[in-house]
Amino acid sequence: MELEEYRRTALESWQAMASGWERRREEIERVTLPVSEWMVQALDPQPGDTVLELAAGPGGTGFAAAAILGEQGRLISSDFSSEMVEVARRRAAELGLANVEHRVIDAEQIVLETDSVDGVLCRFGFMLMPDPGAALAETRRVLRPGGRLALAVWSTAADNPWVAIAGRILAERGLSPPPEPGAPGMFVLADEGRLRELLGGAGFGDQHIERVSVLFEFDDVNDYIVRTTDLGGMFSRIWGDASEEDRNAITVRLAEAFAPFAVDGGYELPGVAVVAAAS
Repeated sequence: MELEEYRRTALESWQAMASGWERRREEIERVTLPVSEWMVQALDPQPGDTVLELAAGPGGTGFAAAAILGEQGRLISSDFSSEMVEVARRRAAELGLANVEHRVIDAEQIVLETDSVDGVLCRFGFMLMPDPGAALAETRRVLRPGGRLALAVWSTAADNPWVAIAGRILAERGLSPPPEPGAPGMFVLADEGRLRELLGGAGFGDQHIERVSVLFEFDDVNDYIVRTTDLGGMFSRIWGDASEEDRNAITVRLAEAFAPFAVDGGYELPGVAVVAAAS
């Protein structure tokens, strides 16, 4: 797929997915809390700082930083989806955050002045961008000297059965195409060497990379299907168009593949994020 076509379809998808992410915001934040906590600690925002969050989605990671920035500080909570920006705007109002500015921003073309922010957060965003190198270069441009970036991407498919199992089953049944090598996707930045190369190419030094584990809990296979389809995305679209035969086969295969992760009361599907901080 050409990059411009990918940008167009990705924006359409995230606009449509925003409502599901708003409904599922609490569980998303709960599961990914270890990642968000690592990022905010690594960024080390100070009272009075200006922090930009890219691909903020519902905004939880940035809002944790906003609480530290204080009345004299500012969080710019941004997403390239205007619908997602509205989700974050409503959540900030619920939290009573008065130091948050909400902006529609494309991370590859950040409409901010050079050297204008003290820190940047981006949780699970760079891996889905058509040109992560360009986005990182733009991130470096808007950071002031001494400014810091904290990001997260997903590790390999093997480390993330919570999403990889379903993707593999859909591919087995010919319902989804195999991923194009190097194309934007969940695992494209899983390799630490590739991530370091991109950060260095954008001008970032003092790199620190770790792995953070998370855990997705489901009551049963039906619970997995309901919650996953509610979030939108590829699984939701394919499930919505699938025949009854395909749906039954997918359900059976999910149950078989989830068996190693069974616990009393359901399933615990692990995940691993690669987290990085650089300045």
